[in-house]
Amino acid sequence: MLQDHTPGLEEYLSSGMATAYIGFDPTAASLGLGNYVQIMLLSLFQQAGHQPIVVMGGATGRIGDPSGKDKERELKTEDELDRNIATQKEQFMKMLNFTDGPNKAIMVNNYDFYKDMNVLEFLRKVGKNSTINYMLAKESVKRRLETGISYTEFTYQLLQAYDYHCLYKDYNCRLQMGGSDQWGNITAGTDYIHKTIKDAKAYAVTTPLLTKSDGKKFGKSEEGNIWLDANMTSPYKFYQFWLNSDDADISKLLRYFSFKTKEEIENLESKNSQDPRILKQSLAEEITIRIHGNDSFQRVLRVSELLFGRESNAEFLQSMTTEELNDVSREIPKFELNRESLNGGINIVNLLTESCPVFSSKSEARRAIQNNALNLNKEKITDPETMVQKHQLLKDKFLMIENGKKNKFIIDCI
Repeated sequence: MLQDHTPGLEEYLSSGMATAYIGFDPTAASLGLGNYVQIMLLSLFQQAGHQPIVVMGGATGRIGDPSGKDKERELKTEDELDRNIATQKEQFMKMLNFTDGPNKAIMVNNYDFYKDMNVLEFLRKVGKNSTINYMLAKESVKRRLETGISYTEFTYQLLQAYDYHCLYKDYNCRLQMGGSDQWGNITAGTDYIHKTIKDAKAYAVTTPLLTKSDGKKFGKSEEGNIWLDANMTSPYKFYQFWLNSDDADISKLLRYFSFKTKEEIENLESKNSQDPRILKQSLAEEITIRIHGNDSFQRVLRVSELLFGRESNAEFLQSMTTEELNDVSREIPKFELNRESLNGGINIVNLLTESCPVFSSKSEARRAIQNNALNLNKEKITDPETMVQKHQLLKDKFLMIENGKKNKFIIDCI
């Protein structure tokens, strides 16, 4: 997980409890898997006996970080940033220890460093200690000079440098960590500290940017970002993301995201060298429980069994809870039906063509029935004159339709 670091770091880390920070700008309502590499770095740092600081970018989030971006970021409103910070704080509280021990984590909002400072004070205190030549040499700035960069984003590195300065003075924080795209911003901080604090020692560490074997950005699926918030990415989709990862990536992902020891990971790989699916299941289980809890993981397994398992039958379907069926309804095509439509019953062919267009025509629906391809709630439908009744609703709400083995639909009666 390590790419670059400044000289003297190992000596600092071996001298006792160290303090390090990583900054997170609240650009979304949830943290995503892209952030999770850095969260793992803080977690492992804390497990090694050191003290992590999470810096929420209440100030830097108002500016926009040019790092890794080919064009200007769209600025968020202050209300949106505040809401994002509130939800991300809750997520951090579940992933790091903020309550116990001498190395309990600290959370800081960098807006507090600037809220009482005016622009003249900032320019005299910070701007005076940074040359344009030095700022232009940063990779995040150089790659934007042709396409254009606003003065706002150009000055982002000054804010990050001053953040580090404040944390150094207030918390004796001597190490800043981040992704490799942050190297320029981080070293702007070490440089500023060395200029403004006599005999200061400040260090930097970066991680490689994690990409998948196909070169695509880690943390994204076909549908988009994978979020840590269950309302934005369901626990089922979260679990499936790890399960569907490329075989070529699993060894790297285990080393980034598992809390298993080196020996445990190597033993797991040795035993399952011919079956990478077991490795993916192990990591998917570990990280889904860590992020979403064991209850959510158990629901994920039952939803997976219903959708893909060979043992799934009518009895299994009837045993599912309302919450589990709600999970199912988020993962397969869903139709909504006015429950009053079932008063007195509704013909199965009419239901699946007129009310809920599973089939494009009545003749197509009848052919599926004649070919023994249609199931209602895991029960075979053999007669096109079958009537669907209210008492057949699962948990008084759902109907499950299957056309063959792969085409599954759920009807939500409202």
